[in-house]
Amino acid sequence: MKILAISDRVDERVYSEHILHNYGDVDLFVGCGDLPYYYLEYIVSMVHQPVLYVHGNHDVEVTHTASGRRVAFAEGCDLIDGRVINIKGVIIMGLGGSVRYTPGTPFQYTEGQMRARVASLIPRLLVNKLRYGRFVDVVITHSPPYGIHDGSDHAHVGFKVFLTLMTLFKPRYLLHGHTHNRRYNAHTITTYSDTKIVGVFPVRTIEV
Repeated sequence: MKILAISDRVDERVYSEHILHNYGDVDLFVGCGDLPYYYLEYIVSMVHQPVLYVHGNHDVEVTHTASGRRVAFAEGCDLIDGRVINIKGVIIMGLGGSVRYTPGTPFQYTEGQMRARVASLIPRLLVNKLRYGRFVDVVITHSPPYGIHDGSDHAHVGFKVFLTLMTLFKPRYLLHGHTHNRRYNAHTITTYSDTKIVGVFPVRTIEV
């Protein structure tokens, strides 16, 4: 399966009339957070392939269209934040949001809250192990794991529980956004335990 991961910025190669020419061979599109709904909806309307996404720390619970209509999700896309799904034979887990740095803001979590979110999904992971012989293939997050691709400022520190998740459940990939390293040839692919961690900004293609 060919996956196109997107995060944090609208990219002109994707948000373009040439999207089918550029990405017509992609089997699955995944959003790693902080993306406008119109962008995700444009993709799913043009490529006729599944579009999955998680929330980023700058997302809001309800937004408005140009006509004033209230929307709480990207139409035609699948919000997998806090869920585990099997799509086209690939098991995908979604954990959006960032570390909490502004109290009362949606999609920001303390370490304890993110640990609870992960724990709530363990029963489904155990069922996957029995049914498919593996817990999960790809984890989609907004924030990176602690100490890997994260930042020194509090808003961009990663979650420690993601390290535990990779150690225990051994996903093949963890795809994240949130940290925007624009340096040429920046180090944004790291292996931890059995997992390849891939930083996405704004577009990254992987094969599963």
